[in-house]
Amino acid sequence: MADSLRRLVNIGTFTVLQDKLEKWLSDYYINTCDQNVARGCEIIELNAKVQGQLFKLLSVCASDGGMYGGANIIKSRLLPWLGQNFFTSGGSVTADTSLSVLAEASAKDREINDLQDMYERSMDDLERDLESMKTENQDLRDELADTKIELDRSMRASTSEKMFTDVETSELRRKLADAQDEIAKLRVRAGLVDDYERKMRNLRDELSLSYGKRDYNLSDSMTSYRYTSRITTPLAIDDPVQRVRQQNLVARFNDMFAQDRLDALDTLRRYSDDHENNQRIIYSAISEAFSTAKLAFRQFKMKVRANLAKTHYGPETLEEAVQDYINRNSDLYDLPGMVSDVIRALNRNPKIFLPPDATFAIVQPFIREACKLAWQMSALAHPLDIAASTDAELFDDNKYRRSYDSEYTAPLVNHHIWPCLMQGIKTLVKGEALTRRGASLTSSGRRSRSPTRSRSPSRALSPSFRSRSVSPLRRSRSPSPRRCLSPLGRRSPTGDIVTNHSRRYTYTYKCTSR
Repeated sequence: MADSLRRLVNIGTFTVLQDKLEKWLSDYYINTCDQNVARGCEIIELNAKVQGQLFKLLSVCASDGGMYGGANIIKSRLLPWLGQNFFTSGGSVTADTSLSVLAEASAKDREINDLQDMYERSMDDLERDLESMKTENQDLRDELADTKIELDRSMRASTSEKMFTDVETSELRRKLADAQDEIAKLRVRAGLVDDYERKMRNLRDELSLSYGKRDYNLSDSMTSYRYTSRITTPLAIDDPVQRVRQQNLVARFNDMFAQDRLDALDTLRRYSDDHENNQRIIYSAISEAFSTAKLAFRQFKMKVRANLAKTHYGPETLEEAVQDYINRNSDLYDLPGMVSDVIRALNRNPKIFLPPDATFAIVQPFIREACKLAWQMSALAHPLDIAASTDAELFDDNKYRRSYDSEYTAPLVNHHIWPCLMQGIKTLVKGEALTRRGASLTSSGRRSRSPTRSRSPSRALSPSFRSRSVSPLRRSRSPSPRRCLSPLGRRSPTGDIVTNHSRRYTYTYKCTSR
């Protein structure tokens, strides 16, 4: 009895019942009708369970007094209620079950209340944290706005400084460019002064196309020429003139390959996009320049030897006197005539071509420099020359290097790009060649020959050539005609051999037959 009463007291059933009534009262006007009825039924069920427990305790207490224990109190207080249809439910439920159900319900209510309180406290904490974060964000926005203002101010200041610096830099660059232009002009003027001093006696020879005036100047210069005895002979390989001029000429040869050749290729590229043909034109131009310069120098040297032989006396040899005179007068040559000869030779070359509206005169600056270089190399006591070469020859690694677009396993040369510079049998500067498999002697392309380019207006043909008619055999194209060239001759546009004698052309003819 005492234990059941203690458990009923500990579970606080009436406290739970009171809390439910208060909560129902607070939510009465908010809930719907069904919710209020459900709350009433829940309270009635809880109250019925409590009453069932109380009736159990009442019967136990009455049984302790015997058969009639507590009968008066029951009659006076309980029977009137029972007469008014008062009843209780749950008679079949044991006391322990009812108490456990009540305990679980009250525990759940307390847990729900605790969770609700915890939720409310956490919501309050979150609201406080949110307010603090809003405050911090506002502070950060204010700080960011201040930083932007300072950054804009610094950027405007740096922009103004940069503009001022750019103006100063551009001004300094302009002054530097003006100074460089002035220096270049001064250098050009200095070079012109040197050229004037060096070419004062030979200005008429440079502008004249005839040999009469040059012969007169040659005779005049030989009249005043006197040989000066020297420690070393001018024919020695270690002669200072030989060494210094050879070094300068080799350097100039390399400069022509690195600069003048590329400028000429750029000029040719404006008229023809055939890169291989343009390379062939450049190589043919410098090869013809050396051939023309060597031929002209041999004639010049023969005239010098003939004129000096009349007045020469010891103790030096005649060859030393001739070489000494050539060293002192290395500029006595007909440069415009040699340039015309080179262009004429290019017109006769069947392996190169240009469009009909262009002539080989477009590379005249390169030809002019090549002729000057070839003459100066030929005028040395130990002359420099380019190696003889032909297409489809076996590649010589001692004389040439392969170009970047070559087939490195090919043994034959398709065409040459730059000649090899030699002194006797010694290679001074390697040339450049393109090697390909299947290289042949035939030309890579066929060009249309223009009548205006086949002969030069400055050179008149001999009467025998004009009066000679072309035979039917010459008119028909042979599948593989035999060509015969003399060492000093070149083929004319009609296939005839041209021999150059004393600056005047004599045309000879040789019929070819199968």
